[in-house]
Amino acid sequence: MTSIDYSPFAHLTAPNAPLYRQVMGAFLAAKERFAVHLRPEDVHASLDAASRPSGVEAVTQALDKLVEWGNLRADPDHARVTAVEDFYRRRFIYQLTRAGEAAEVALGTYDEALGRRGELQAVALHDIVTQLRALLVIAMEDEPDPAKAHIALSVLTARFTDLADNARAFMGSLQRTIDLHDIEVEAFLAYKDRLIQYLERFIADLITVGGRIALLIGELEEQGRVEPLLSLAAVREAADAAPEDAEHAQATAYERWAARWSGLAQWFVSEEGRESQARLLRRRALGAIPQLLAVVRQLNDRRAGRSDRSADFRTLARWFAQAPDDEARHRLWRAAFGLHSSRHLTVDADTLSERTAAPQPASTPWAEARPLKISPQLRRTGSYERRGKPRRVADRGEAKRKLAEIAAHQAAQARQARDRLVTGGPVRLSRLGELDPLAFQLFLRLLSDALATWRPGTTTTVASSGDGSMEIRLTALGDGSTAEVRTPDGVFRGPDHLVDIVDLTAGHGRGLAVVPWQATSVSVGETR
Repeated sequence: MTSIDYSPFAHLTAPNAPLYRQVMGAFLAAKERFAVHLRPEDVHASLDAASRPSGVEAVTQALDKLVEWGNLRADPDHARVTAVEDFYRRRFIYQLTRAGEAAEVALGTYDEALGRRGELQAVALHDIVTQLRALLVIAMEDEPDPAKAHIALSVLTARFTDLADNARAFMGSLQRTIDLHDIEVEAFLAYKDRLIQYLERFIADLITVGGRIALLIGELEEQGRVEPLLSLAAVREAADAAPEDAEHAQATAYERWAARWSGLAQWFVSEEGRESQARLLRRRALGAIPQLLAVVRQLNDRRAGRSDRSADFRTLARWFAQAPDDEARHRLWRAAFGLHSSRHLTVDADTLSERTAAPQPASTPWAEARPLKISPQLRRTGSYERRGKPRRVADRGEAKRKLAEIAAHQAAQARQARDRLVTGGPVRLSRLGELDPLAFQLFLRLLSDALATWRPGTTTTVASSGDGSMEIRLTALGDGSTAEVRTPDGVFRGPDHLVDIVDLTAGHGRGLAVVPWQATSVSVGETR
């Protein structure tokens, strides 16, 4: 493998790099005017007046260094020789070398890519539709014109490449804008409205026009028109190749065109297990809108003075940096974080007297110091019981007795309600008779549990109560009769059904094949 010499890029890291870049820029500008050679005086005159060296000698030294690195070539300047002495003077004319020109092209591409903000080109979508329709017209001809096919495919791939490259650059710059923390608030708020409108407009075009592009691509592929068009473009592109290389050039060109078409199709057409790039771009653009709004909310919260943990920590760090001495910093630390000395241990009078009589310096190691005695009560419970008369033990017997009476009374009422609802077998709802409020509430809960188990297409249901103490079994009747359940507060009406309510706690359960209640045939009860 042939090694490549990268010395033409050496002027980028040289101490006088800005001057070298200006000199190379002067040669590129001269090349556009079809000027091949430049003298040092010409280069000096073409430089920017604000940064131009005072004398030509500095430019000549820069030219010689660029010749040394391979960016330029120096040839003797015989045009200004008028006497024998002129042959002994060092005079050269300079021109770009192939390596120097390639290095400047690469640097220009780098600067362009680095400074590109990118854009979402809705116009490019319409241009792609136009070129695909042109390919459809060309493909339907009896003998398609290779020139027309090649031009249409070239324009199509060029517009698609611009669309994809600019979309990638735009989404990257958009993410940097969203992640930017030190942005000016007023500038961002003025910018975000235009940006959101821009995103919404492109998303709408991407949905509508992108769908048409996918349909046109599918129509071309279903009709088998793609391969002949790509072959025509490959043949025309390889027409100028040497005869011995014609076949290889045509095959290479066809592979290149096939790869471009595959990239276009994958960009707009989704497949099973793979989303198209257009759909991913649409999702990313849609996701950028709430992210922008979240940044706006953060900026508004910051302007309104609301709590911002990162801003609070930065303010605290600034206070630490502005503190006059370590003592002030310690006070600020204790005030900010509340890390004080231990205050949960107390020392009694005896311990203080002992330590006053025999003080112990703070430099005493822990292993040699007198131990601190802590009472077992404090170690076990974390609280210290002061000396004195113990508290009286409260007599809670009366309260417990009342609670037991209330619980027994409620249990008896629940037992009476369950006994009242037990049917002893299937009976009609209309035969239940009048129910007291507690029994009626229990009946409604059972009815609700039964309806919760209903499934479409069934005519029966069976369900248990939430505590597992009762079971209700309902069978819908088709005779159109109406049932009334009377209570002290009113009358509950609805279509009549067979009902079988069993008290599971009394051992009355029977394994009957029951039919759940048809929910669609039951209307909400009326209370009168």
